Amino acid sequence: MAKHKAPEILATSVVAQSRLFTVEAMDLRFSNGEERTYERMKPSNRGGVMVVPVTAQGDLLLIREYCAGTERYELGFPKGLIDPGENPQQAGDRELKEEIGMGAHVWTPLKQIVLAPSYFSSTMTLFLAQDLYPERLVGDEPEELEVVRWPLQQAEELLTHLDFCEARSITALMLAVRVLAKEA
Repeated sequence: MAKHKAPEILATSVVAQSRLFTVEAMDLRFSNGEERTYERMKPSNRGGVMVVPVTAQGDLLLIREYCAGTERYELGFPKGLIDPGENPQQAGDRELKEEIGMGAHVWTPLKQIVLAPSYFSSTMTLFLAQDLYPERLVGDEPEELEVVRWPLQQAEELLTHLDFCEARSITALMLAVRVLAKEA
């Protein structure tokens, strides 16, 4: 496989901005002399976390929340941004407490993923959380989230559920199932 030298960044500029997002144009020169302009979300240097909580009874805990992108309620795992001063596990613990009212004593990192590396640099750290205990923190959600218990033994059926279609949640589930199978 050929090794490529990273292209030279000739210039960057902001082409669009909203309250949440900044779109940046990057003028690049590749090692073969070709020049192109790429657009990307300007890096925020703030990662995110997603947590697959599993109860002692062998249930996955999911949340059902409204998603503006699909304009419907979706099933997924607790997730959120890492606040300044937090590490990924601390952010995951906070998100669990805010979104499902549980903390966890046992944390297993699953993988750090990137949603769409051509357009985003933000990473999301996926965790498996076990040995859960009740503790609630106030979150920033506009409405109370519905917590859905799903038997881990029926993970295959969850993959075909119409409301469970977020790629990050599917990835987290598959990685968690693999780790849990090794523990069994």
